[in-house]
Amino acid sequence: MKMRRGLSIAVGIPAALCLLLVLTICFTPARELQGLVVRGLASEGYTFRSASFGKAFPLGLTARAMEIGDERGPLFRADTATVHLKLLPLFLGDIKVAVRARIGNGQIEGAWSRRNGGELHATDLRLEDIPFFPTATGATAKGVMRVDADLRGKLNARRGEIKLDVKGAELAGIKIGGTPLPDAGYRQVQGMLRVAGSKATLESFSLEGEELYVRLKGDIPIVSPLANAPLNLTLELMPKPDFLERQKFVFLLLAKHLTSPGRYEIPIKGTLSRPALP
Repeated sequence: MKMRRGLSIAVGIPAALCLLLVLTICFTPARELQGLVVRGLASEGYTFRSASFGKAFPLGLTARAMEIGDERGPLFRADTATVHLKLLPLFLGDIKVAVRARIGNGQIEGAWSRRNGGELHATDLRLEDIPFFPTATGATAKGVMRVDADLRGKLNARRGEIKLDVKGAELAGIKIGGTPLPDAGYRQVQGMLRVAGSKATLESFSLEGEELYVRLKGDIPIVSPLANAPLNLTLELMPKPDFLERQKFVFLLLAKHLTSPGRYEIPIKGTLSRPALP
């Protein structure tokens, strides 16, 4: 008898939660749901706009011409974005959502589970379609990017990695704390960020060009909001002599960071949203 009662409770509670979420999504007007999204992002310091916002079958939300930003301007744009709530995990006591977005010719697909963590895969993303670069750094960026992220576990126990690959990258007009960095093109940009608990470590991040090799290393604590995470990074620049001569003015401004002939090591502090040079 007790076993039957326990089984009824074990099944009944998730079913009740499932029914509550279904009813909430089904009977709450889309405008009210959009308001929840706006207020949720605002609490983290971000803004949200979209040309249209509505419900997606069977249990989801969809937006067209979506934009997320902060007081400086837009940071992320998507032509379409959809979030779906998965029903089966609810009956198992978990909450799982699937995300899909289209940005120009690029695609983003991902999933997040309260119990197990999440994953995200982005392919064919053009850097020029991502407004983060001009908004946060004042830079113009070109290239085609791929991202694969896999993070498992809960909050401070999360572990995983984020891999990035960019082909044909061109970066110009980058400034950190008002100090310009050299404009350059790169055959390939590759990086891996490893997450362990409340810290993310750049195990490798390199930009390989014909005339300039760049490497970024360091770690970032994972805090909320993430934009306020303090940076502890070092940017290494290794230019070839002809390239250094052509951009002499920029390298003169970086002269105090020269550690050996043809090698500059620049500490980057500040926060993730506002990097700065000490």
